[in-house]
Amino acid sequence: MSTKDGDPSDKWPAWTKKAPAWRAQLRRPFPFPLGQPTWPTTVPRPRKHSDLGVNYDTEWARRYPVRLARAAWTEIVTRPVMAAVAQPTVEGLDRLDHIAAPVIFASNHFSHLDTPLVLSVLPDKWRHKVVTLAAADYFFDTRLKAVYFAFSLNAVPIVRTRVSRESSDRAEELLAEGWNLLIFPEGGRSPDGWGQEHHGGAAWLAARSGRPLVPLHIEGTGRLWPRGAKRIYTGKTKVTFGAPVYPDMPARQLVGHLEGAIAALADEAATDWWSARSRAAAGTTPALTGPDAAPWRRTWALGPSPKDRARQKAPAGEERWPPKP
Repeated sequence: MSTKDGDPSDKWPAWTKKAPAWRAQLRRPFPFPLGQPTWPTTVPRPRKHSDLGVNYDTEWARRYPVRLARAAWTEIVTRPVMAAVAQPTVEGLDRLDHIAAPVIFASNHFSHLDTPLVLSVLPDKWRHKVVTLAAADYFFDTRLKAVYFAFSLNAVPIVRTRVSRESSDRAEELLAEGWNLLIFPEGGRSPDGWGQEHHGGAAWLAARSGRPLVPLHIEGTGRLWPRGAKRIYTGKTKVTFGAPVYPDMPARQLVGHLEGAIAALADEAATDWWSARSRAAAGTTPALTGPDAAPWRRTWALGPSPKDRARQKAPAGEERWPPKP
């Protein structure tokens, strides 16, 4: 606002334009040793070490008192919630009967529901002895998230964007201590409801440690809580466990073998065991990545969404991929 004489603030007393001396004194740092020492301007300051992300120490979450608390949390909270929300059907648990621990559970990845769902349906022999390998940049970027996921899911941070010697050494140490690992070879949740190409981390870890891979396929969680969704829907899901894949081949070949095993489990969940094994033997198993078609056709082939009441009335066989014979 202006007047004929200029800015009105020019007529204010001088003491209103200057901060008190005591306030300026408070902003002045205390001299060393009461305050921080001075730093030469010509020397670059080192980066501050962060104890979050991949550097977060989760050893406390595997101590016996915390393990007891997590077991109670799993039985009282995780399993009832997953039973109400995901309503899982489990197939193939008999394939785990003759496997010696520790193993590496490798699964497709559609939703944040995948990890608690798997932990809720595993038999007692495995349920409380599983470590989840989780993305350090997502699950361990804040103190609150790091503590919660380390406690509730027994999660351990790993680098998913590049090969990390530190992450692989940590995972191998956990296997040597007798912990089973849960890993998602796709590296992240599916962006469109279909599978993604596998990274080599799970296969390389199996080849290095000599421990078997147990493939498993999760169906339905991508419709209940897809990536980017603001709410969670309720509906039916299905978890299918496969036979173990032993690392008796090169790691590069093991990547494709594992991906094919999970694809065969997806085919088995959509059809039946005999049809899925026949297509696997003939090399005609439908790919996890879905049909090579336009985006709308790929979305349509996923089947009805829990929020789409009209399409839920359509016959399920006409909405799934691959279609039933």
